[in-house]
Amino acid sequence: MPASDHTSPAHWQQGWHPKAQRLASPNFGPRPAGACIDLIVLHSISLPPGQYGGDTVQRLFTNQLDWDAHPYFQSIRGLEVSSHFYIRRDGSLWQFVSCDDRAWHAGQSHYRGRPNCNDDSIGIELEGLEGDTFEDAQYQQLADLCQDIRRHYPIAHIAGHEHIAPGRKMDPGPGFEWPRLKQLLDFSPQVFP
Repeated sequence: MPASDHTSPAHWQQGWHPKAQRLASPNFGPRPAGACIDLIVLHSISLPPGQYGGDTVQRLFTNQLDWDAHPYFQSIRGLEVSSHFYIRRDGSLWQFVSCDDRAWHAGQSHYRGRPNCNDDSIGIELEGLEGDTFEDAQYQQLADLCQDIRRHYPIAHIAGHEHIAPGRKMDPGPGFEWPRLKQLLDFSPQVFP
């Protein structure tokens, strides 16, 4: 790997990606001893649902959301969640939790024979809605990010929230093009759901 590669392990700082805009969330904890960070979980989010832009997702992940600003927010009032990364519609990249830590993104979950996917996964939120399509810039940023993460962590699986919590979650949903992500990445087919 060239020394000038800014995503090399030497340029990550304690689990923080060098190309992401950093906004620390309080919603995280330590990973269990011996956790192998080998799973990337893809999500979709927009607040209120179907509305893009603004800073409501950032406010949610940092416990700063005004619960009275929109009627929908009452249904999630008091929710304390986070993701490691968030990719906006324009492809801009945010990070809320060090990848070395356990973000609160997966909830009750089970995948590749293991429960509690928060323990050993990295969560990536895409600004979008279940069933809606995603932007070219998001796919490119996602592919770049997955490659960067895999250079730093032993990623063996990429799955959607719908795959790790079937029946409970449906994101990123049918609008997400898994074949497109596979084409952008040089990962083995066994990595994908």
